[in-house]
Amino acid sequence: VLCFRSCLAVALGLWLGGTPSACRDVADSRPNILLMMADDLGIGDLGCYGNKTLRTPNIDRLAEDGVVLTQHIAAASVCTPSRAAFLTGRYPIRSGMVSSNAYRVLQWTAASGGLPTNEITFAKILRDQGYATGLIGKWHLGLNCESSRDHCHHPQAHGFDSFLGMPFSMMADCARWELSEKRVGLERTLGLWFQVLGLASLTLALTSSWVPVLGAALAAAVLFTASRIVGHLIVHADCFLMRNHTVTQQPLDFDRATPLLLQEVSSFLQRNKHRPFLLFVSFLHVHVPLVTTKGFLGRSRHGLYGDNVEEMDWMVGRILDTLDQEGLADGTLVYFTADHGGCLESRLGSNQYGGWNGVYQGGKGMGGWEGGIRVPGIFRWPGVLPAGRVIQEPTSLMDVFPTVVQLGGGQVPQDRVIDGRDLLPLLLGTAQHSEHEFLLHYCQRFLHAARWQQRDQDPTLWKVHFMTPIFQPEGAGACYGKVVCPCTGEGVVQHDPPLLFDLSRDPSESHVLTPDSEPRFHQVVGRVRQAVEEHQRSLGTVPQQLGTLNNLWRPWLQPCCGPFPLCWCDTEDQGQ
Repeated sequence: VLCFRSCLAVALGLWLGGTPSACRDVADSRPNILLMMADDLGIGDLGCYGNKTLRTPNIDRLAEDGVVLTQHIAAASVCTPSRAAFLTGRYPIRSGMVSSNAYRVLQWTAASGGLPTNEITFAKILRDQGYATGLIGKWHLGLNCESSRDHCHHPQAHGFDSFLGMPFSMMADCARWELSEKRVGLERTLGLWFQVLGLASLTLALTSSWVPVLGAALAAAVLFTASRIVGHLIVHADCFLMRNHTVTQQPLDFDRATPLLLQEVSSFLQRNKHRPFLLFVSFLHVHVPLVTTKGFLGRSRHGLYGDNVEEMDWMVGRILDTLDQEGLADGTLVYFTADHGGCLESRLGSNQYGGWNGVYQGGKGMGGWEGGIRVPGIFRWPGVLPAGRVIQEPTSLMDVFPTVVQLGGGQVPQDRVIDGRDLLPLLLGTAQHSEHEFLLHYCQRFLHAARWQQRDQDPTLWKVHFMTPIFQPEGAGACYGKVVCPCTGEGVVQHDPPLLFDLSRDPSESHVLTPDSEPRFHQVVGRVRQAVEEHQRSLGTVPQQLGTLNNLWRPWLQPCCGPFPLCWCDTEDQGQ
């Protein structure tokens, strides 16, 4: 079916001026697949998306030689749910990779939540089709369920033959930055309880026997000690490397991380160049603390963040060079993207440590605002995909799932809803429009916004916001003073009627349309509400993997390369 459809599509492409080699390449051979994903990259940070001051020549060259998607949308504006949707082709709410509380991502390596074992990734399907599958870099989709060695959520439980990388995520806390995801909050909480118990012990000393006084004093001492060492514990608990099922570097050696991951990419390509392969390179760049090798420090015009972006571009160049050197470039579909938009709140004083999202409002963690969900999307397949093609239709990270599954000879699962759509006709130029009429934008389990590509009249791309975060301070474009904006509660405003934007004329979402300014206001909002209701009727009830019970640190789930808590090792220099 794939071969027939592909050849038919390419035949139409020939009629429109395509190349005859494409039909042979798509239909008769299964391409190698190289997927590259940046972490927290702003779409406006790349030259091929309009940046004039950061140097990204390798990614720009990839765009020149391939197809560029300008409306490529992440299924969530933070890491864990976005990556789950990418791997499965399904909205995160379908797999339970959401929560109803303030938890937006997995908080600890030693939490029990993660990508459920019954979810099907594209790696699982392609491995069954004879592909060698590998993941290098960040995972952040869980590790263990009941013990520190069951690895129920591990990449190798989800279809990857090999894994070298961080099972959790790069964090500012890995370098004990003042910017902090959880260390500062934990230190404050522990310090507060120390003060409470200290005051209680003094009060008891005046009114009670020595036994409760001693108990309160000991508890206060434990809390005081914990508040002083919690930063060190986080570094060892979350910031480490695994090679397959073995912890090999705990904590992570920042100076060696980049060359080690690049060497692993080269090794994987050399080992598997004589068979079809799927390699997912999930960069640790450009997430704070912006670990950058000395050769790139101070080179950019945008401080440490710019240095880190330019180093990541250099890494992309090294990977593409390896493909060329191994004779793999022509037979490999290459894809580059990011998991979501740049983080505007990552700043200290006048120093900005997060990305630039171009003309788009908002950023990481901001529900449905474009700056948090519009990401780069670049595909290259020499001799098959037309070089220099730009697609301005709505597409999704979820679309990668059915696209690579079918290119690899697999079948898209029929026993579950798959929200992604095959991109091949768009990429080949044989389809004019995306198959996505609607795309929905969740923040945790709460629907914040939806877009509608209306084609029955004057073609218009509408965006409806039902909820938006309240920016702080007033008049700012982000939630400064927080790690990310909230999804619900007092930090969010619910709009009735909803906010309406015409993205085809106002991509920065600057001009709110009203019934007075837009005659079709009620028609558009009504149609979007109808689509939302239809979508929500298709949702089942599944456990929330990011909820409180599944997102707490559990010592018995903590990976450790020695007897816990003596988690320190480095065997990567021994070639393991």
